Amino acid sequence: MNININDIKNGMTVIIDGNLCLIQEFQHVKPGKGPAFVRIKLKNLRTGSIVEQTFNTNIKITRAHIDKNKVQYLYASGENLVFMNNETYEQIEVPKNILGSDADFIKEGIDITIDFYEGEIIGITLPEKIEYTVTETTPAVKGNTATNAQKDATIETGKVIKVPLFINEGETILVSTSDGKYAGRA
Repeated sequence: MNININDIKNGMTVIIDGNLCLIQEFQHVKPGKGPAFVRIKLKNLRTGSIVEQTFNTNIKITRAHIDKNKVQYLYASGENLVFMNNETYEQIEVPKNILGSDADFIKEGIDITIDFYEGEIIGITLPEKIEYTVTETTPAVKGNTATNAQKDATIETGKVIKVPLFINEGETILVSTSDGKYAGRA
């Protein structure tokens, strides 16, 4: 679907020069001399690169339709993770390399959103915070009372994160998926 460049919004997905891009921010500019133009900051959804481009205000761009499917993680199968669509119960296999570092946060039974463009997986959306059980951590050392002292802890997915000294093995904690940091006790 073609839309006028003046009708764009932040977060809209468009196709520019054959690339699938997410509009991160834009600015309409009307200089004192010359025609008005639009400056757009775009993120290429396939490569992750971010570029800034300018366009005349009289052009049309193609809007891309992104399907968002809520799925539940079932199990790992070799280099793939298997998810089930919550509405159709269809199983979807997703290669771990597509998920990148987000794969470290996936645990059994978790619900996520997978974004598709014409059948191609272009990304996932994790919950903001997820509960994990601490499977391994070192005991706190007596006298180690530096401000905000932290130690390593391994969570049930195998990822190692920094936690406060008072967290012990077997405890349930909240981890922020945006930065991978400890966010509190569950």
